[in-house]
Amino acid sequence: ELYSDQFINIGVAEQNMMGVATGLALEGKIIFTYSIGNFPTLRCLEQIRNDACYHDLNINIIASGGGYSYGGLGMSHHATEDLSFMRALPGITIVAPSTEWEAKNAVTCLAEQQNVGYLRIDKSKVISNKNYNTFKLGKSITLRKGDDITIISTGGIAEEAMKASSELIGDNIKCRVLSMHTIKPIDEEAIISDCKETKGIISIEENNVVGGLGSAITEVCMDYGVIPKYFHRFGIKDKYTTIVGSQSYLRGESGILSDN
Repeated sequence: ELYSDQFINIGVAEQNMMGVATGLALEGKIIFTYSIGNFPTLRCLEQIRNDACYHDLNINIIASGGGYSYGGLGMSHHATEDLSFMRALPGITIVAPSTEWEAKNAVTCLAEQQNVGYLRIDKSKVISNKNYNTFKLGKSITLRKGDDITIISTGGIAEEAMKASSELIGDNIKCRVLSMHTIKPIDEEAIISDCKETKGIISIEENNVVGGLGSAITEVCMDYGVIPKYFHRFGIKDKYTTIVGSQSYLRGESGILSDN
């Protein structure tokens, strides 16, 4: 309502949306595009690649409904591969915040940078009243301190990482929990430190295990020759779900709930 003259409803036409966004960005505008589920990415991936990324424009794509957020609408509305294929696009920044504070700061930071950004939000989050001192793209946030094992998560599923770490305290296992809100560029320094300072790394993501957060972590480890004592990826197996249900239900079916 405050900026109605800066809002354009393109309709159910995501490819056209990216074309219009590109034209406006080439004229110097800071652009945010938005749609639900995987529609702002998969449906117009060619336009994102050829128009936005190739020209290195300040276009920020917001996907509301990451992972199984729209689980009841079936696999056509599941955004479960986006972190993988978007990460492969050169020059793009990819953010999946786990808290409202991260989401708020991510929007500002994405607007201030000059390249294409992708902001993936979902219907879950870590409930936290804590405001950290600074938010920086490419720098993870430590949600909980610990020195036994590190759990690295991205997006709202960090809530499951926090639940799991709380349960493990009963077994005298103190987990370090990281919110890797930026998948690209990823916080290499934090990953290397976690390998050296704790007894292993567990990654959890509401995305296909192929090419997502877990894959990005292993790439860092291999590139720098730092091997964790233990490593395990939790994510969506490399197949489509044939069932519908709530986000929590489908997480359970995919083995990425805290009690899994």
